[in-house]
Amino acid sequence: MSVEQHPAPALRASDRDRDDMLVRLHTAFAEGRLDEPELDERIDLVLAARTHAELGAVAADLPSGRAVPEGPGGGTAGRFQIAYKGSVTRAGRRRLPERFTAVVYKGSGTLDLCAADLEGQVTTLRVLAYKSRVEIIVPPGIRVEADGAGVSAEIHGDPPAGAQVVHVRGFAYKGVISVKGLIRRP
Repeated sequence: MSVEQHPAPALRASDRDRDDMLVRLHTAFAEGRLDEPELDERIDLVLAARTHAELGAVAADLPSGRAVPEGPGGGTAGRFQIAYKGSVTRAGRRRLPERFTAVVYKGSGTLDLCAADLEGQVTTLRVLAYKSRVEIIVPPGIRVEADGAGVSAEIHGDPPAGAQVVHVRGFAYKGVISVKGLIRRP
């Protein structure tokens, strides 16, 4: 007598599972792995997904989101931050790598660079604000170059020749990214 084998039913995806996948997709967009039309298409697929298999297929060609060490004792720490339905602030004395990514999903973020040591002559900040507000504060004497969608900059004074550059590449979907320079007091 043979027992007929039936495949196990597909595990249903929860709202939290879909939200986690949306964060993963927006992170991939912020890292330049997806362009805007691909992001929009995949968001639609995530919102329609009913099972974990359907969700997995949406991001099968993307990294899992786990940090991958870059060498002995190294890693991606300090190059990426995320706020998921909350707020995140990065301020105080610290080293800021030449490339830094911030993703804020339905929350708020502040990147205060006034006490940061910029590792390079040019620092690129990639910022994604999905239904969020992100504020970037730069000290006097820094040249700011800002581009993208939903990015505004208010910088006072002219930086000296050879000043370090902070290049903000941003995308705000139903949100805003603002770059503000502190005014040097005499």
